[in-house]
Amino acid sequence: MQEHTRYLKLPFQFDEKKLVQELSVIFDHQWIPHFNENAYSGDWKVISLYAEGGDNSNIFARPNSTSPISETQVLKRCPYYRAVINSFKFPILTARILRLGVGAEIKPHRDHDLGYENGNFRLHIPITTNPNVEFILDGDRLTMLPGECWYTNVNYIHSVKNAGNQDRLHIVIDGKSNEWSDQLFFSLAPPESFRPIPRENDSPETIKRTIEELQRSNAPIAQQLIDQMLQKLAEINKTTL
Repeated sequence: MQEHTRYLKLPFQFDEKKLVQELSVIFDHQWIPHFNENAYSGDWKVISLYAEGGDNSNIFARPNSTSPISETQVLKRCPYYRAVINSFKFPILTARILRLGVGAEIKPHRDHDLGYENGNFRLHIPITTNPNVEFILDGDRLTMLPGECWYTNVNYIHSVKNAGNQDRLHIVIDGKSNEWSDQLFFSLAPPESFRPIPRENDSPETIKRTIEELQRSNAPIAQQLIDQMLQKLAEINKTTL
C-alpha cells in the first residue's frame, strides 16, 4: 500500500531578503499570544494577515462563521507578503505570521482536519529560523529554510522547539484544495497517498478534556474553540447512535 504523504517541499522559493525587510512593518503591531495556552511554553505569538472580516485581532486558524475572509490592515501594509500569498491560486482560509521565541517549545499535538485529504491544508514559509529549531513531524525532523515553502500534514503528531538564539518566524497559510492545488500536490505525490489516518484526538474523551482546558482559559478565542469542539462531539455522538 502507498505510504501516507506527511509533508512536501513545494517548488517555490521566495525572496528571503524581502521577507525579512517587511518584518519592520510587522513589528509595529501588537503580537497576540497564541490562544492554546496549554500547548506550549515560552513565547509563541501571532499576527494575522488574512482573517474573518479582515480582523487583525482574529488569530483563529479555522473560520467559524459566515464572515468573508479578507486581508487585515497589517497585510495591506506588506506588499511582498501579499504577493507571496497571492501566488497560491486556492481559496485562503487564514494566513498568519507565527513567532516562536528563543527557548520556546510547542508540545507534541495533532491538529484537526488539516491534511490535504481533508480538503484543508497548511503551508509554512519560513522568514527567519536557525539550525537549532527542531520541527518534528511524526518522528521526522524537518529542516525548513527561509523562503522555502512546505506542506505539513498536521493531523500527525508534531512539535517544535526553538533551542537556538534567534526567533523563528513563519508565514503559515491554511488553504482549501481546488483544481490548481490538486495539480500541484499530485505532481509531487500520488493522489492515493493523501488519505485519512486514525486519530486518537477524535475520541469523545479527548474532546471533552480539550473543552475543559479551554474553559479554564481566559483567551478571547476560547469560546469559539469550545463551540467547535461541542459541534464535533455532537457529530461523533450522532454517528454512534
